[in-house]
Formats: sequence, C-alpha cells, structure tokens
Amino acid sequence: MDYKELGEAISKKTALLDLVLDNTKKAFVMFKTIAKEIIDGLAEDYPGKFFFRDKSEFEFEIRFGADILIYTMHTNVFEFSRQHEVMKLPYIKEDKERSFNGMINIYNFLTDSFDYNRDNDIGYLIGRLFINKENHYFVEGKREVGLLYSSFNTSVINRESVTDIIISSMEYANNFDLLTPPFDEVKAISVGEIRQNSASKKLITAKRLGFEFKQDKD
Repeated sequence: MDYKELGEAISKKTALLDLVLDNTKKAFVMFKTIAKEIIDGLAEDYPGKFFFRDKSEFEFEIRFGADILIYTMHTNVFEFSRQHEVMKLPYIKEDKERSFNGMINIYNFLTDSFDYNRDNDIGYLIGRLFINKENHYFVEGKREVGLLYSSFNTSVINRESVTDIIISSMEYANNFDLLTPPFDEVKAISVGEIRQNSASKKLITAKRLGFEFKQDKD
C-alpha cells in the first residue's frame, strides 16, 4: 500500500467513525429529550418523587423512588470482537462497516448512595445501547432492558424505541430490589469507624451485594 492508498483508507475510516458518532450523538439528544418529558409528566402526577438532571453533553440522570439511572454516551466508536455473537449475523457479514457502533450506557445506583456521599457503594450497568452507521441498534442488558441480537438488522433508533428503552430501564430498576448482604460479610467493623460515625460510609451498599444475578447464569 502506497501513501495515497493509505490516505484513502484513513479518510474512508474517519468518515465512517464520524457518521457513527454523529448518529450516536443525535440518539443521545433524543434520549435526554424524551427522558425529561417522561419525568416531567410523572412529576406532575407525583410531585417530589421524580427528577431529571442534565449533567453534561454526554451524561444525564433520572431519579425516582430509591433509584438513580445515569445515562452516559461514550465519545469513541467501537467494533465488536470476532467472538461476539453479533458478528455471526448475516446483517454484519453483508457489510462489515455495520459492526462499528457508538455506545450509550445505562447505570443503576441507589439514591442514598449519592445523597449520603457513600463513595464505596456499587452501581450496576443494566444496559448498553449500540448504534451503527445506519441508525440500527440493539441493547445488551438485563431482563426488560435487553433485546435479541437478531433484531439488529430491523431495529432503528427512533422516538418510539427510545421511549421503550427508557421505560424498560426504569421498570427494571424499580423491580431490582435491595437485598440484605450475608451476615458474615458485614459483621466486622472497626472501632475507628464507629468513633468517627462513618460506618455508613465505609460499608458497601448495593442491590445484590453478596448475591449472584439469577439471569447471569443463563
């Protein structure tokens, strides 16, 4: 490959990545807009229980009940590994450029973890959305949030699909309950922590601390 061919290859790849990133940015704006509409609508019916916060160009959060959902957009474009199931789809085999995707992550945290500055508490990635150059998408996730890889060739990101993803992620978080950790994992605490009245900050709280996701076995 001479330098002109290299220049052409780099230019083509850059154009692809720019297109995918632009699609992902537009999708994330749609997520923000619709999430705010949903939360504002719920807040009218249930004052003081639903909150939306636009944190930055690439992050926003919604609060409801005991939960926070944080949506973040990654600023890079990713390709799936050769071992990933999605790479086996005819849709990808027909055009390998379709395997380059932008990514939006959905994390679930406890509201109290932030309100009481419990920095050791754990949140969970409950879903991540992949969007390609054709605005096709699929979601890797838990239960209500996840979609089948096989729908990648037909699922297009739009207002209806974004609404479904947001509502599904809220439903999952609401049904994903806080369970007590095993006694032996939390029975010890230092004198210093008690004296400093910081036990609540030192002990880790998470929805499934010490437990395994049932769906992780599938």
